[in-house]
Amino acid sequence: MKDKIISLLAAFETGNIGLSFPMEYCLPVYHCVSDENLPHIRHIIQYKNTKQFEEDLDGLSKHFQWVSWSEFKDFVNGNFKPRKKIALLTFDDGFREFYDTVIPILERKGIYACNFINPAFIDNQELMFRCKASLIIDEIGKAQKMNPEVYRILSLESPTREQLKQYILNINYHQKDLLDNLTQKFEIDCTTYLKEYRPYLTTDQLKTLTQKGYGISSHSWDHPKYHELSLPEQMKTTERTFHYLKENNLMYDSFAFPFTDFGVKKDFFDELFKNEDLFCCFGSAGVKFDSVERLFHRIPMEMGESGEQTLKKEIAYFRLKKIINKNKIVRR
Repeated sequence: MKDKIISLLAAFETGNIGLSFPMEYCLPVYHCVSDENLPHIRHIIQYKNTKQFEEDLDGLSKHFQWVSWSEFKDFVNGNFKPRKKIALLTFDDGFREFYDTVIPILERKGIYACNFINPAFIDNQELMFRCKASLIIDEIGKAQKMNPEVYRILSLESPTREQLKQYILNINYHQKDLLDNLTQKFEIDCTTYLKEYRPYLTTDQLKTLTQKGYGISSHSWDHPKYHELSLPEQMKTTERTFHYLKENNLMYDSFAFPFTDFGVKKDFFDELFKNEDLFCCFGSAGVKFDSVERLFHRIPMEMGESGEQTLKKEIAYFRLKKIINKNKIVRR
């Protein structure tokens, strides 16, 4: 029902999106852009192809002024006066396509972007647990007959294939050993996959991107869901990543939550901002304010719709929440 109401209200957003956009900054976030079938991503992210991505950029360019990281910081500090509302382009997870596919497009269009990475995966040392889930689901789709051991590992009795896929998608960070057991049963060799496909950026590519003027910053060590961690666990994965970034001369003054900032309490932010190098952090709640002053929310752009339609829905949802005074997240 909520989605239907938002879609209906979004249909009335026919004017200049830049003017009706309720915030002075727009923060779109993507993970990957590719014209290929990527088994390790396709079941967890509705990534866009190059044509769709360029259409998003061109649409946003009509309404917003693209800025670099230094311009964004100056804007927040009141030292940068843009011609119109600003947009800062961000990517998450450090997938190889950022280097191979995205950067050539951005260079041609003169647009800056920052990629928030997980050091555990750089140089293709490891595959993120959700990517393993995607590979497993890919194999389920191809299998003519299911190995009964799969059901035993998951303690399931005769689920449909769709139920099985959904169960695997719901396996969380603390249960990721289950995914390792399943990859063995489906004869998926993640080490070979990493070596042959090389899904993540390399250290040399990070250096090249930095030299070109693009940003590489923090997305936790290995992509846990933060509200599922204790405060010490939250700080450990965060601080380990900052250490890596500093050691490799990358951007260590920002942090973007993996998955979502939903459910993360005030005590984490109190600890996080004890780091005097940190300028701000990024959530992913869309067009939303936050009681944490230096937490800025990004707009997920891989929702199966055009960038323009995504923004129209965000504007409509913001207006709807504003009526009931619910467009600000309050941390306790």
